[in-house]
Amino acid sequence: MILVRLRRAAVVVMAALAALLALAAPAAAHGADAPDGTDYRAAATALAPARPGLTVRVVEAGARLELINRTGRDVEVLGYSGEPYLRVGPGGVYENSRSPATYLNRTIAGDTSLPPEADPAATPTWQRVDRGQSVRWHDQRALWLESSPPAQVRADPGRPHRVRDWVVPLRDGDQTVEVRGTLDWVPPPDAYPWWVATTLAFLAIAAAGLAPAGTATGVRALRAVGALLALGGLATVAFTVGRELDAGADGLGGILLGLVNGQIWTLLTGLGAVAAGGYALARREAADFALALAGACLTIFAGFANVAVLSRSVVPVVWPATAARVLVVLILATGAGALGAGILRLHAAARHARTPTPVPR
Repeated sequence: MILVRLRRAAVVVMAALAALLALAAPAAAHGADAPDGTDYRAAATALAPARPGLTVRVVEAGARLELINRTGRDVEVLGYSGEPYLRVGPGGVYENSRSPATYLNRTIAGDTSLPPEADPAATPTWQRVDRGQSVRWHDQRALWLESSPPAQVRADPGRPHRVRDWVVPLRDGDQTVEVRGTLDWVPPPDAYPWWVATTLAFLAIAAAGLAPAGTATGVRALRAVGALLALGGLATVAFTVGRELDAGADGLGGILLGLVNGQIWTLLTGLGAVAAGGYALARREAADFALALAGACLTIFAGFANVAVLSRSVVPVVWPATAARVLVVLILATGAGALGAGILRLHAAARHARTPTPVPR
């Protein structure tokens, strides 16, 4: 009786966790407004003239620029009409509520409606938005916002193209400093081989669920699926950390803060898969159910959520694009495979429970 109650409690807890993941994961995925993959590579190539203590880089797969100011003095980012837009310095980060860029840059699409007070010719009205010395923002000068590719890409999509050289002006005291960069089109990879590898691996892992439970073969199959699911969970953790590093996280504290603020549910999905894999390796009660549920969460919230990596040339992690695709294939295959194996084992157990036991005469 106690074992039955514990099993029911575990089912309720795990189902609640799955529901929370279903509700929270989409919000987390869009919280940073960063693409899951793109074919446009933005790069900051120079700061002219150079300023010691002042750095600018591209983060979030090209979605934002990041300025870090350690000069000890205020530096302004100028908007699209040359007006003061952002100010970063010892007092923190301020934005000018009269600058149109303040509103246009709130989304990566730049489609925010301008309020009546937005006037680039008006005297700046500064509002502090952060206490630090760094700021990240969308900048249309470094992005391609059209729904269709540039003309040169449409004419020859099979090779790289320089879309534009871009400049974002800064003001340091009474001097203008230019952030110079490039925006390139990079042909996307062929996603077909990655999907073939994912499908074959998924079928191989799921087939382990056909091994008879209670036999030595069944025990080995259960442990193998558990180990592979744990490996998929670790791949999820690595991918999630890679996204935070690509988003500009600096040091262990920055990574942890970014994970908590934006990637916590994906991280918990990966850690949950590791735990479920360990549960299966230990041959605990309800291991089949744990494999199925953790595999489903891993597939949906870590696998399909990042599936764009398989068909995009620029990926939102610091690892090489091929490494990122291997991680996503591993996540999808182990998650879906554990789901399939768990369902098969649960079905076999239910069928066995329904089989009447012969009564000896």
